[in-house]
Amino acid sequence: MRIVIAEDDPLLREGLALLLRAEGLDVVATAGTADGILDAIDEHEPDVAILDVRMPPTHTDEGIVAAVEARRRRPGLAVLVLSAYVEQSFATDLLTGGVTGVGYLLKERVGRVEEFLDALHRVADGGTAIDPDVVAQLFTRSRDDTRLERLSPRERDVLALMAEGLGNSAIAERLVVTDGAVHKHIRSIFAKLDLSPTDRTDRRVAAVLRYLEDVRRRG
Repeated sequence: MRIVIAEDDPLLREGLALLLRAEGLDVVATAGTADGILDAIDEHEPDVAILDVRMPPTHTDEGIVAAVEARRRRPGLAVLVLSAYVEQSFATDLLTGGVTGVGYLLKERVGRVEEFLDALHRVADGGTAIDPDVVAQLFTRSRDDTRLERLSPRERDVLALMAEGLGNSAIAERLVVTDGAVHKHIRSIFAKLDLSPTDRTDRRVAAVLRYLEDVRRRG
């Protein structure tokens, strides 16, 4: 796995590189600016880009803008975005721009090495990895959406774990239920959110994006 890292804090940038190299991963380039990481992506053609949300010069959304541009230039690129805070609009900007091989984690998650590496590998394999704290806040802001109100508390739990990128078996393990029970809950979620089996979109992804889009509309 070839990785590039964009982080303006040199200590965190080098710390991430050391951590990943210690795990046998190939960090091919690091940069402290969004422009620098885009140049590195063009040059090295990595498999995964890890980007900070806030980078010079304005320290606002340079990382998200770079992530979207990087995926435009290199459609198969997996992107894992790191943020110091839950920034909901940035999460929806990234996720609605492409929902395979993307992740959004709080920086504090990096200190939980196993969780961070699991998220990285999940994103590299084409899945999603959304920080549980981001999911929780999105659900809190979306609770008055009428479609989401149709869900039972257990179905909300299942959808929240789907949003984190967990598969059925991992959800079953987390909730201490059977795989069959999870499958049943997911079928019910699809029905209550009006997601038809004939839809051409991935219903699992669409279910997660329903409430993300609602958050975007409500600002």
